[in-house]
Amino acid sequence: MNGTDGGAYERFYPYYAELCALSELRKKPGFGIPLRSGMGGHSLLYLNGVRLDRGQGYPVLELCAPETAPGAHGVGISVNSHYKNANWVATEGRDFLWRGALAPGERLTRESYERTQHHAKAMGVLDGVEFHDHLFRGKPSGMAERDYMYEISVATDYAARFGRDIFRARVPLDRVRMAAVVNFLNELNAPYREGARVYQWKLFNDNCGHVAHNALAAAGIWAPWPTGQFFARAAFNFPVPKNELVDLALRVNDLPIQNPAAIYADAPTRRAFLATGALPAAAGGLTIAAPAVADNDVYDIDRLRLIFYDNPFWGPYRRRFTRIFSEPRYRDLRANLRYFEALYARALEARGGGGQSSGWRRRYDEYVAQEAAKIRGHLRHLEDAGELLAEALA
Repeated sequence: MNGTDGGAYERFYPYYAELCALSELRKKPGFGIPLRSGMGGHSLLYLNGVRLDRGQGYPVLELCAPETAPGAHGVGISVNSHYKNANWVATEGRDFLWRGALAPGERLTRESYERTQHHAKAMGVLDGVEFHDHLFRGKPSGMAERDYMYEISVATDYAARFGRDIFRARVPLDRVRMAAVVNFLNELNAPYREGARVYQWKLFNDNCGHVAHNALAAAGIWAPWPTGQFFARAAFNFPVPKNELVDLALRVNDLPIQNPAAIYADAPTRRAFLATGALPAAAGGLTIAAPAVADNDVYDIDRLRLIFYDNPFWGPYRRRFTRIFSEPRYRDLRANLRYFEALYARALEARGGGGQSSGWRRRYDEYVAQEAAKIRGHLRHLEDAGELLAEALA
């Protein structure tokens, strides 16, 4: 069983978020509108256990009820400079978000490329969304504006792996924290839907990274990233997809949760725990890498770039990225669970220590005991599943 096995993982963690860093995009000539993107890439935020409220005629999210099998639903949130009356749009369905209407093993051809656009229209990915007028200057004569909107959204807002490599950092959430993410995103879109504001994408002050980062901040994963900063300041400190991916993977996996004194001394982490009853770091925070569709007539996928915003000589991000995609505990569910099992065991041994307020420490000790019990149950389930599989194959 690998680290992303959907059957086991989504049984354990039906609500989870993924911050997804997408590489640059290079479209081959002769396939509709010519498109290229920058090597800074693009961010998507995937939310499992969330769906669109189809009755709204505009991107509005709702949380799946537990009885509706939240592990069977999910949406991908995309922020794009195209939008005029929305900060973000949502594509429903994990498979369609990544591979469009491609069947497993199917080649990306002109026919499957066009079929995916027709499917996106039928789903209503851009229902209720308007694009800025200046974008239509490049529209071919005779092409409907709606068709043009879906054409220039492929491989960015939906069917992302058609032309991009994908790197994903996953963080499990409970229902309450996922509800906070949903509320944040719905409130973010509200003034644009109502016409009170016109959305203007800004690289340094309001880009795809800001929305993904701040949605996770609403769940207590980390501190929010300010928008609307003075340009000169923002230009030296703004969220970049690949950096954010690394930061989230380390945030979820490497906080010293076995050390209550260190957790208490970390003010953002302490506040998050007091507000949500959970620590940002927990078992189940996996990283996943997936290349662009290989059999590809439509996009040039050779050596797609996705840069760090970092010093190229001694900056830390390259080393960190290499580590999280090479160490099994970041990528494999079983290895990840065993790593956290060991951390919680160390924390349980130190229960009842001093140095923090007694109320906070009691909550911490209770939380650690609950999480340790969950992990033991998850590992037993994986062991039982492995035994059953071995018997079936014998």
